[in-house]
Amino acid sequence: MKLFSTLLAEQKLLPIIQADTVEQGINIAGAMHDAGITLVEVVLRTENSLSALSAIKQKFPLLQVGAGTIVNKEILSKSLDAGADFIVTPAISNTLLNHLSTCPVPVLPGVSNTADILLAMEYGFTEQKLFPASLSGGKKFLSAVSSVFKNISFCPTGGINAENSNDYLSLNNVFAVGGTWMSKQEWIQDKQWHLITQACKDFNQ
Repeated sequence: MKLFSTLLAEQKLLPIIQADTVEQGINIAGAMHDAGITLVEVVLRTENSLSALSAIKQKFPLLQVGAGTIVNKEILSKSLDAGADFIVTPAISNTLLNHLSTCPVPVLPGVSNTADILLAMEYGFTEQKLFPASLSGGKKFLSAVSSVFKNISFCPTGGINAENSNDYLSLNNVFAVGGTWMSKQEWIQDKQWHLITQACKDFNQ
């Protein structure tokens, strides 16, 4: 099982792209790419998400492009067919974990409590996404479970922003943070792609 962090390499940010159109997805990814971002997640929440994922991969062949919001085998299969380089889920179940355990690309399963962490760990996943982080105990929760689940590391998402991201990254069991704050909806609607680039650069400083 290949670890998700191997794709991230030195990148500590998991930028999440939510695109209504293919063109929008390409522009968001391009703005992030211009900032030196090498990996992005496209959440499958709109009807054009999968098409956007494929188009981003074609436009930026060196960019690692993953699929988020994977909740069942059908969506998993469609994501892999679209060329997803990794898979991210918002939650887990035994059924979903059975499918994920044989996935040919790295997987970041979503957990929100200690039972989830243990279940994902039993399926071999030592890197997990805490979601929604801010509503699941946030930094205090991650600190509390660090001594119980010593071999598990997390990428918290949900409620993460420019102001608190470093607080999470200061924890020994956090290897990255994810979010959408670097691609605000008003910037996307106004086509202010340079602001997305700058927000990504600001994070890396």
